[in-house]
Amino acid sequence: MAEALLIVDLQNDFLPPAGALAVPRGDQVIAPIDELVASGRFELVVATRDWHPPDHASFASQGGEWPDHCVRGTPGAQLSACLDVSAVDAVIDKGVERTAAGYSAFEVEALRALLREAHVDAVTITGLATDVCVLHTALDALREGLRVTISTRAVRGIDAHRTAAALAELSDAGARVV
Repeated sequence: MAEALLIVDLQNDFLPPAGALAVPRGDQVIAPIDELVASGRFELVVATRDWHPPDHASFASQGGEWPDHCVRGTPGAQLSACLDVSAVDAVIDKGVERTAAGYSAFEVEALRALLREAHVDAVTITGLATDVCVLHTALDALREGLRVTISTRAVRGIDAHRTAAALAELSDAGARVV
């Protein structure tokens, strides 16, 4: 069987210093992710991105809990130019409907289909943010029956306490947290 690398939401709006919803030290994941990509270990490399409509329900401007971020087609929604995207096989957009949370990359059937077609049975998950989209994507990957590894060098969270709790939850659920 095959292993895939999932790069979750390494987008400009999640990166300091100027991102609309910048994850503290989020830029520190880029080099470890590039190392994983360059390792040649993965048969499939998939990047995800929030790709929200301008009136997304999660936005503070719409009464939601998050600052407006990753509005599709804007510079903030683009994958970081610091990421080596030459080895990325596919980009999966999530949160594309006004009420779709976009927390898990598995909310989109396209990811499941892509992993099935490549006979993937294991995923290493990296990216932003550990306590939101990485957490939900990893939990859904476990529910899909995949073996899940979380590379702690290559993830960062919004809140330190929630990040620690998320990593513990993932470990308890069966993910390998390294």
